[in-house]
Amino acid sequence: MLARGGLFALTGKASDAVHMITSGITAFRSTGATVWSPVFLSYLAMAHADLGQFDAAWRCIGEAITAVETTKERWCEADIHRTAGEIALLSREPDAAKAEAYFQRALTVARKQQAKSLELRAALSMARLLRDQGKRDEARDLLAPVYNWFTEGFDTLDLKEARALLDELHA
Repeated sequence: MLARGGLFALTGKASDAVHMITSGITAFRSTGATVWSPVFLSYLAMAHADLGQFDAAWRCIGEAITAVETTKERWCEADIHRTAGEIALLSREPDAAKAEAYFQRALTVARKQQAKSLELRAALSMARLLRDQGKRDEARDLLAPVYNWFTEGFDTLDLKEARALLDELHA
């Protein structure tokens, strides 16, 4: 249920994701299990944000951050902070400063963990924000070294998006 809900969240089926993940979390918690809770709560947060339900999105992302601390499942911590930054930008009153702080936290965590894929995702989110603020050189200087670290996997979505943004920033 949770995996299917996560898939719905990642493929733009936000309403289905909210229903499936909410049901899955309820069933999961009834067993006393907590493993993977942070990542599914972040998927639920993003699905709520996609539906314009920002209070629910912030509640879920807050629960995800708390769950990381409680469960010590730090493998997804960087991406949860990146997701929080994306929600800050999607909110009814977008907050670029808040988003930047979350993206910076995501970058810090990913670098500390040496999690290059998560660092790439955080750098991509931060670079888009910087581009939108007219800071093209800063965006390129942030994203290029992370992208250039990779030697394979260039057909993956994250690397394709990073390459496209770098091409745009070089134009």
